[in-house]
Amino acid sequence: MPSIKVKSSTGKTEFRYNIATPTSASAKSIDKSLPTVLMLHPVYVSSEIYHLQHLDPRLRKFNLVTVDYRMHGETTGDKIPPSYRQAEAAEDIVKLMDALKLPPCHIVGLSLGTIIGLQIAVSYPGKVRSLFLMSPLGLEEPQDVAEGRTEIFDYWCQGFSDSGVDEATLMDALYGALQLGVSNRTSTLISAYSTRLFGPAQKLWSPKNFPQFRAATLDIFIERQSHSLEALSTLRNIPIALIHGLDDVAYPLTYTEEFMQQLKDAGVSPKLYKVPGQPHFLNVDTKEPEVNGIMHDFLVENSQEKLGLLPTEPVSPWTGVLKKHGWDPEEDAEEPHVI
Repeated sequence: MPSIKVKSSTGKTEFRYNIATPTSASAKSIDKSLPTVLMLHPVYVSSEIYHLQHLDPRLRKFNLVTVDYRMHGETTGDKIPPSYRQAEAAEDIVKLMDALKLPPCHIVGLSLGTIIGLQIAVSYPGKVRSLFLMSPLGLEEPQDVAEGRTEIFDYWCQGFSDSGVDEATLMDALYGALQLGVSNRTSTLISAYSTRLFGPAQKLWSPKNFPQFRAATLDIFIERQSHSLEALSTLRNIPIALIHGLDDVAYPLTYTEEFMQQLKDAGVSPKLYKVPGQPHFLNVDTKEPEVNGIMHDFLVENSQEKLGLLPTEPVSPWTGVLKKHGWDPEEDAEEPHVI
């Protein structure tokens, strides 16, 4: 994946990103004749969480842009301050959009990506054509979920000591993250994500980086406040879709419905989609995620441009690395199971 240097109010960053077009899984630039979709990933994992979306020929009719956040994936640069929150993360992404010369984008966000995407829309509405928010986190963090996220952070930190690294304790933290994200499901794809993450994360989230790790993966959740109705009212001209997986163990449907009502009270008209049988990370179902079709239809509905030709055999930029870490698409075509 290529990288690009960006300077924001919180430092200099070399962001790892990818641009996929209908004809290339890793293009040098977008196709300016097509609408552009900016896909913002959840916490812990990075851009490859959108692997299955890049394999879907319907979605590859668009420009698909992904980026690894600071303290995630292969992005590097200055240390983030302890005060780094959603406003600073949104600024970083907007600076990246400017550096890549991206037009206003359809923003697809998942979990943490919805926090950042929503903040971009509130603070920089001219940058956003629509918001497709999967597992939207528009309200303050529920107390029980905040405690669970804190426990994941604490377990990870406890895995490091003067005597060395206790991988068993780190695995406890990873298991907690999997519980939150995929509701104890497993597949070779989910295992590949975990295996690919685990080694580099021990360096990225090592003791010297604990303050940054906390800011980027914990405090950005548990210290956030709901947007005011006045702030949300600026979204009235932005199409918004809220997508909730009905097997989400952390956030009940009522949490998303309450956020939808808050948007309506601000004069916004969101659409709510309920996806049966799907966890918080509802886009990693290895049998063609149902959310892909919802995403495609929403993007088409809110795009005026003529779309690209339907690719016959779309390739993901992460196919090779995920297969290297154990992804077996044939095995995943069978029934998923629970760990």
